[in-house]
Amino acid sequence: MTLRPLSPAEWRQRGRTFPHRGHEIFYRDSGGDNGSRPVLLLIHGFPTASWDFYRVWDALSDRYRVLAPDLIGFGFSAKPVDYQYSLQDQAELCSTLCARQKLGEIHVLAHDYGVSVAQELLARHETGGAAVRLKSLAFLNGGLFPETHRALLVQKLLRSPLGPLLATRMSETRLGASMRKIFGPQTPPSTEECKAFWQLISHNHGQRLMPKLIRYIDERREQRPRWIPAMQSTKVPMRLINGPADPVSGEHMVQRYEELIPSPDVVRLLGIGHYPQVEAPEAVLQALYQFHARVAMLR
Repeated sequence: MTLRPLSPAEWRQRGRTFPHRGHEIFYRDSGGDNGSRPVLLLIHGFPTASWDFYRVWDALSDRYRVLAPDLIGFGFSAKPVDYQYSLQDQAELCSTLCARQKLGEIHVLAHDYGVSVAQELLARHETGGAAVRLKSLAFLNGGLFPETHRALLVQKLLRSPLGPLLATRMSETRLGASMRKIFGPQTPPSTEECKAFWQLISHNHGQRLMPKLIRYIDERREQRPRWIPAMQSTKVPMRLINGPADPVSGEHMVQRYEELIPSPDVVRLLGIGHYPQVEAPEAVLQALYQFHARVAMLR
């Protein structure tokens, strides 16, 4: 497990790129050994990038072939201004990456915005329209149900007519203040981590896209009639690993998950906030390994 904050520059040096709709997409690939290891796809959240998984990357790479793209508009991937950003397109991006790697089946670990991308992948899987078979889905904190998502003030403003102006005034200091509000009270992000978050967002002036990217909140509402029934009827094993101290998608979201999902598999990481993989990496790894051990027994 990586404890030292790996700089975004180091993360980028170890990555690769592939094309998606004419744009260059950054991704990390831990490498495989001729298909003998299971494949784990990591899908990051808003507004950062695959770097969010830096604390668990090395440990995961010992057990899996790990793939982690920066979704378009995020991190070190292309950030075109004239582009129709959508969760469905991000799911297509993930499918394209898997197809290029000739993968037949994958596990998924998704966080925040990424849980919605995973829901879209599941909906496609359930209707036979997926490019890759899902072996399991593990969700970290994220807005699985639009009715329980409690947007921060800055997110509400980004969705308003003031969004473009607010985006131009974003800074490392303001981002750090927002991040500290959603981490657990005893597990705040370090100065180095806040600096890295800002570098990922501001790379290639990415903050200017945030009013466009934030529209995923509306898309969640639009796609709810497809996504939730897919979760309720699927045979794909699912586990929710949640930091309940998260004011955005914490305990209140977990309770909704337990109400709506049959035989819900939930792991609560007490005292942890919105970024479990950063705040409690060992606990996340343990919960994921236990889940996958159970999945293996079901096969």
